Formats: sequence, C-alpha cells, structure tokens
Amino acid sequence: MTIEAIDFGRLYRDHLAMSQRTRKDPSAWDSRAAGMASKALRSRYADEFVARMDLSGAASLLDVGCGPGTIGLAVAGQLQRVVGLDYSSAMLDAMRSKAAQNGLGNVETLHRAWEDDWSDVPQCDIVVASRSTTVEDIATALERLHAKARLRVYLTHLVGGHFTDPAIQAVIGRRMPSVPDYIYLLNILHRMGIHPRLDYIAHENRLADAVDFDDFARRVAWSVGELDAHETECLRSWYQRATPQQRRGTPMRWAFISWEKVPC
Repeated sequence: MTIEAIDFGRLYRDHLAMSQRTRKDPSAWDSRAAGMASKALRSRYADEFVARMDLSGAASLLDVGCGPGTIGLAVAGQLQRVVGLDYSSAMLDAMRSKAAQNGLGNVETLHRAWEDDWSDVPQCDIVVASRSTTVEDIATALERLHAKARLRVYLTHLVGGHFTDPAIQAVIGRRMPSVPDYIYLLNILHRMGIHPRLDYIAHENRLADAVDFDDFARRVAWSVGELDAHETECLRSWYQRATPQQRRGTPMRWAFISWEKVPC
C-alpha cells in the first residue's frame, strides 16, 4: 500500500468516533461567551496567530468558529470587511459588542455551524479557523475553507490529541482517548494538491489561571465531562499538595497551518 491509497478523511472520522468525544452544543459555548470576550483582545495566543498572517492585498476576512472575535477583531482595523461565523449566538453577540466598543463598523456576523448550508457565506480574501477545526468531517471542512478564500487560509489545530493534560486525567483515574490531531489535516491537504506551511503556537492551558480549586475543577470538567464525588476528591487531594507549576500543567500546543490560493 502507498500513501495515495489511504483515505485520511475516513481515518480522521474513525479516530474521532473512537475518541468518544461529545460535541458541545451551542448553549455550552453561549455560557462561556462573556468570559472569553473579556480576554479576546488581550491574548498572547492571538498575538502569535496574527503575527504569522500576511494581510497584503487583502480587504476582507472570514473568521470561521470566530467565538467572541479573538482573531477577526484583532485585524479588523487593517481590513474593509470582517465576517465572523459561529454556531453560538452569544459568541456572535459578544463579537458585535466588542466591535462596537472599539469603533469597528466593518464587522458583521453569520449564525452558522460547520455542517450548515454555506451558500450565503461570502468568499473573502483571507479565511481563518482558529482552534475550531475539531469537527465531524474535517475533509469537507478543509474544502469549505479553501473554497471561501481568495488569497490565503490560516488555521490552528490541536497537537497531541488531548485538550486536558494527561497528567490530570491520571489524577482522576480517567484516561480520555485522544482526538485526531493536526497530522490528518496535512495529509488531507496533500491529497487536495495543497502544500501548506506548518508552524506551532504554544501557550498556557486553560487550567493555568484558575483562581481556586472550585474554578480548577470546573475547568477540568469542561474538557472531560462531569466529575463524580470520587474523582472530585482525588483531584482536590492532588490540588492541595501540588506545586503552582504542577497545577499549571503542560502548555497547549497548536499546529499553525497556512496556505496560499493558487490562481486558476
């Protein structure tokens, strides 16, 4: 067998199914919109993402899975039009509110999921998908991103397959299967005839700035699911004896994948 015979889109779907990961519905993200919006324009991750972008010749940007506008708002001042797309209405509300607060009149939003009809989603010069590509069908998602971009595409996808530090999983005695990481995307893009650039962004994980144990436990539960009484006590016991560095855990790593559209 050669690599050309491998259907990486199907492998991705099979891997995602084995991970038993339950997709969070829009209401779960609605509940986080306010907190995420407060950090949207002061994020080291966003700074590193934007620093890797080339906006030359671009007037418009489509931000897919935009959340509160972490990337789209960071570059809106350099563009004529920014379109945020998300399936959480509260995230879109937060993006519009932040845009208004910062005097950005060129920002609009679309309430869509990855799987919805995208016939009315505009083609833009730049398309970004920041930390939003753990989707059911990544091959179709990549095709959509490519189709909607005139010039360039920028996305980040998880490295290593775990949203929660495996060390924390071990503490509560719950080993979570990995989700498919970025290597699938590279191989799918190769099959599409696209040769992307690859870089990495590392930053502190979600547990690093937890203010106390209750906050820490809520953040763990967000990623792994509700903790039972035994798991909570195991986590509490560990938390009380852990050093600040151990509580912060290992940094999250994201693969930064980008490519140029080749003129037809």
